[in-house]
Amino acid sequence: MNRRPLPFFSNGCRIDADLHLPEDGDGPWPVVIACSGYQGLKVIHPERFARTLGPRGYAVLAFDYRGFGLSEGERGRLAPQDWVEDVRAAVDRVEVEPGLNPERIGLLGWGLGGGCVVAEASDDPRVRAVASLNCISDGTRSTRAMHDEDSWNSLLTRVAADRGRRAKLGRSEITSPWDIVRLDLDTRTDGYVQDELYKAPGFGSGVTLESADLLLRFSPETMVERLAGRPLLIVHGDRNELHEPVEAQGLYDRAKEPKQLVYLEGSGHTEWMYDDHPTFQRVVGVLDEFFQSAFTRLLTEVAGAMVAGAVSWFRTSRTDVPRHTGLMSPDIPD
Repeated sequence: MNRRPLPFFSNGCRIDADLHLPEDGDGPWPVVIACSGYQGLKVIHPERFARTLGPRGYAVLAFDYRGFGLSEGERGRLAPQDWVEDVRAAVDRVEVEPGLNPERIGLLGWGLGGGCVVAEASDDPRVRAVASLNCISDGTRSTRAMHDEDSWNSLLTRVAADRGRRAKLGRSEITSPWDIVRLDLDTRTDGYVQDELYKAPGFGSGVTLESADLLLRFSPETMVERLAGRPLLIVHGDRNELHEPVEAQGLYDRAKEPKQLVYLEGSGHTEWMYDDHPTFQRVVGVLDEFFQSAFTRLLTEVAGAMVAGAVSWFRTSRTDVPRHTGLMSPDIPD
């Protein structure tokens, strides 16, 4: 693939981003914005999707969320509400970039990013299709499921105390990211994180307790119905012990058609995320079919609207023109 920098700004923060383009053809390309999960680094899963979707004819934008990687922003602040704004700014950027098709913009989100793309698209009709993979659809429910009773109560106590700290001192306490997203109860994901994700520079850096407070208030499933008929794909491991399948089901149950839920049999959260893994290759195929169908559906709707508009204009124009039924006989005086 061809890759070039495409930075953009979100609420005044410069966001580091790369645009990956297919090697063959001239465009304009349909574009997929690939959004990372917890810790928000483009070099992990977003670039993996870029490597595999590019040969199938998609431009892919990969970026670091604010405060992570090479992007500007407060270090340690991991706020999904802020990340939603970063995704929106990414849409702003690709919409005006030459060589990309602004009518064929799709979002792809992983983990926490799977919730962020739903939240962004719920109020952004420019997004034509949304794919949410191993998502968080309710922050409180998902985080509670990662903890035992003691660690959950400890987290809530610390979050409550930190609110007062922020109010008095203006700063939140920095803590380990795994105090919030607990990995040790999911051995497959924990092993993958240790073996693979820590290879990325900056991965595992500390986060604020305010981040936990904001995560617990983040609930994309309450927003998903506002996708208003745009296609939604949900893919989830049916043995996912980090973000349990109820996250996918909760999102699906509240979404309106068209929607699709695909469970990956026997799969957990992330142990299969390798370019050549059969499960990952299956997911890429599902994504390709989904985005192709969504963008084709859009073209069909546009063509149908154009035909309907032409027919309406023709009928209106006919009623505005006087109808002549034949020659009128001249008046003959008596």
